[in-house]
Amino acid sequence: MRQKPRLAVVDDDESVRESLPDLLREFGYHVEAFASAKDYLESPYLDITDLLLLDIAMPGMTGPELARELTRLGKSIPTIFITANRDIPSVDSLLGAVPVLMKPFGDDELRDAIESSLSTSTRPGSDRS
Repeated sequence: MRQKPRLAVVDDDESVRESLPDLLREFGYHVEAFASAKDYLESPYLDITDLLLLDIAMPGMTGPELARELTRLGKSIPTIFITANRDIPSVDSLLGAVPVLMKPFGDDELRDAIESSLSTSTRPGSDRS
């Protein structure tokens, strides 16, 4: 039997950390939420995350900085960035081809981004049986 994908939400906004995991669980995913990049990096969930939903603008380590740190650590975790800041200059050039969802985003938009990111993931172990 295929195990449910494990998603991590890293966002400093408490309302996002409370509501988004509930929705993702309704979609059928295992979910853990973290208030900061530091909290996520120090958690055991780091080694089992199949997909990361990551806020771009956070105090301390930003979302893009966390993504770079994960790369430095040799962690290849598919990532979807989320942000409410529509004034970020050239998000595509900042983050490359990584999906970016603008808050507020719809359920279907979120589900499509997750399914697309999981289906194109080449991460070892991402197809758990």
